Amino acid sequence: MTGAQRRSQLIEIGRGLFAIRGLDGTTIEEIAAAAGVSKPVIYEHFGSKEGLYTQVVEHEFRILLAAINDALTDEAKPRVQVERAALALLTYIEERTDGFRILMRDAPPSQPEGAFSTLLSHVTARVEHILSDEFARRGFSAADGAMYAQMLVGMVAMTGQWWLDSRTPDKRAVAAHLVNLAWNGLTGLHKEPELRSED
Repeated sequence: MTGAQRRSQLIEIGRGLFAIRGLDGTTIEEIAAAAGVSKPVIYEHFGSKEGLYTQVVEHEFRILLAAINDALTDEAKPRVQVERAALALLTYIEERTDGFRILMRDAPPSQPEGAFSTLLSHVTARVEHILSDEFARRGFSAADGAMYAQMLVGMVAMTGQWWLDSRTPDKRAVAAHLVNLAWNGLTGLHKEPELRSED
């Protein structure tokens, strides 16, 4: 196994163990045993258990941020961008459950404010730009876009955390209901919401 392959293997093994037990509940011995290596191999690659944990968090952070950025970058109407962003988060939760559990759990030494809150700050800034443009186009205060971006991102994030364990209804239905509430408000809810974007 090359050094890069070993590093990737240790990150994957660490991700699984950290998702179950957290940073404090996982030992360097457990990681080494699961990888079939000695403890010095882990120290050689990451310096410490905390170093490995930081790499796991940063890896997951980049994957999720890239998925949401992609959803918000495509030229599309704001409603479709919200749909795509909600689906990107729910797809990440579905496909990388361990990663999402880690992002929500412990703050790595490199991000004392927490990985998930850092991620939400990045996403909120992107959404704020989109909403400010849409608000200005409709004659509303563009400055209110910042406040609504916080509300929208918070709603999606909290729903994602709930769906992590629930997994029902399916992600497309959850995304449709999220956008239904965000776009139509409580007084304009549709009984059978549907997404307008393609996967």
